[in-house]
Amino acid sequence: MFGDLKQYLDAWDWESKRTTEVLEALPRSQYDFRPDSKGRSLGELAWHLAEIDGYMTYGIEKGGFGVGDKPPGIERPRTIEALAPGYRKVHEDAVARVKKLAPADLDRTIKFFDGTDMTIRMILWGPLYSHLIHHRGQLMLLSRMAGGVNPRVYGPTREMTEEMMRARA
Repeated sequence: MFGDLKQYLDAWDWESKRTTEVLEALPRSQYDFRPDSKGRSLGELAWHLAEIDGYMTYGIEKGGFGVGDKPPGIERPRTIEALAPGYRKVHEDAVARVKKLAPADLDRTIKFFDGTDMTIRMILWGPLYSHLIHHRGQLMLLSRMAGGVNPRVYGPTREMTEEMMRARA
């Protein structure tokens, strides 16, 4: 999993397409849906996916993560309809930052938000890639709770499975 830059970019591209599909499927009137008063709303959690791409790659580009350092274009959209296009733009900028890296940069160590030393390779695969997948799963559950129907990500959804079963009957 911790391979070269091309392998990473290919895997990240695949996941970003699934992420965009999830964002496009969110229930339009549920931006502020929040089953936990202390947790993020549907819209806030959805935008966190863009923040992951933006903040992680911006920190890598700057050579460290400072509190208050904000990547350009990271302001959260305030409608469901604006989330997917906004995510695509932040992701494109993030990809451009990663494409500037040389293979040797992957093993370079930088200070992470919490002060620990991390290799760029680990930041890309952990705090960026795995973190994105983790929160996308949470978003899909939150969307379902808000009345949404999720797209296929790694396998058929409940609705797709039910349709396949009806077709076989």
